[in-house]
Amino acid sequence: MTTTIRIPTQLRQLTDGVGEVTVEAATVGDALRGLDASFPGFGERLFDEDGKLRRFVNVFLADEDVRFLSGLETALVAGQTISIVPAVAGGCA
Repeated sequence: MTTTIRIPTQLRQLTDGVGEVTVEAATVGDALRGLDASFPGFGERLFDEDGKLRRFVNVFLADEDVRFLSGLETALVAGQTISIVPAVAGGCA
């Protein structure tokens, strides 16, 4: 399936400034691994040493957090968009 991945500003140095990348994949995990294959460096930022999504990285498929779907095994349908959203914390006390 052809899927678009939205790249957050903080990671666009890995894609030479490109904000969206298209990949061929059957699952969310395949798409993210394909992203790393095309643009090395994503894997270490997205996955921990066990191959799971890092705690501070949120991945959404069609506005749904994949952690509440089938995780990295979530099946893709052609034309869907994956968004990588780094966690944001902080603020005023």
